[in-house]
Amino acid sequence: MTDLSAIGMKQPNTGRVGAPLMQLDGVKKSFGEHQVLCGVDLQMAAGEVLAIIGPSGSGKSTLLRCINQLEPPTEGSVTVDGVTIRAGQKTSRTDMNHFRRTLGMVFQSFNLFPHLTVLQNVSLAQQRVLGRNKRDADARSMQLLERVGLASKAAQYPARCSGGQQQRIAISRALALDPKIMLFDEPTSALDPEVGLEVLAVMRELADDGMTMIVVTHEMRFAENVSDRVIVMADGVILEEGASDQVMNHPRHERVAKFLSAVRDR
Repeated sequence: MTDLSAIGMKQPNTGRVGAPLMQLDGVKKSFGEHQVLCGVDLQMAAGEVLAIIGPSGSGKSTLLRCINQLEPPTEGSVTVDGVTIRAGQKTSRTDMNHFRRTLGMVFQSFNLFPHLTVLQNVSLAQQRVLGRNKRDADARSMQLLERVGLASKAAQYPARCSGGQQQRIAISRALALDPKIMLFDEPTSALDPEVGLEVLAVMRELADDGMTMIVVTHEMRFAENVSDRVIVMADGVILEEGASDQVMNHPRHERVAKFLSAVRDR
């Protein structure tokens, strides 16, 4: 577990209120006879930082993939920034492009193109998805690489970068499409603790700047100190959700208390 003391505690943000920017209604997902999500309802306001925690196999990562339609839900609907995609109904290209532009995704693995430079990795999607010309895309890429402390690596290839640097490049690539919501799927799970701290610091900065974020994480201190709200999942359902301090320190559900005790005592 990474020590977050170096990046400080979350400051209250009373501006994180308003109409839902994202809403899930009865989202279910099955793979054959195995039901991974059993009817998830969720609302999220612009500017919120939501942490999703829980034991392995609880459906956390699948939920993220259902939100961005990498895994279309079996039942239910997902609404993002006013556009709704319903399970079982044909999705128009316009609606799917809306989701791709509105949602940024950072995976456990970095998924960078090894044959492209760092700059090209960040610029490519801007040219393909947003239609930016190379000059404008490269300028935006350099702004983002500067923000995460990696402008000096622009001409390097990913193999010459550390794991933490590659994950920060992946974050820059996702931000380059100007998403309204960032989805993080255990972004530090493949990193050593010290290296993971670099990535968590970038994510903390995004949270402080008001970026709407959903973070599937095993970093309990991040969930407690940076997120506004915590969801605990198990067996494809939400066991408990609420303000981060309440859930992390005063859980109501016995199974949640046992889970938190187990992960903190490791």
